[in-house]
Amino acid sequence: MNRAPDLSAAVWRKSSYSDGGGTNCVEVADNCPGVVPVRDSKLSAGPVLVFGEDSWSAFLAGVKG
Repeated sequence: MNRAPDLSAAVWRKSSYSDGGGTNCVEVADNCPGVVPVRDSKLSAGPVLVFGEDSWSAFLAGVKG
């Protein structure tokens, strides 16, 4: 079983595509080696999805395409 990464030093940034009204906000931390954590900014203490860098890059390429 994989161990959860230590995200205590994660620097979160809000997606530029998030709703400016604060209702649909996604935050990403891109300073975590090997992984890209994603969370809902309204639930900053809540669950975090963690993607591998390759998976995240493939996701972004798909969204952009």
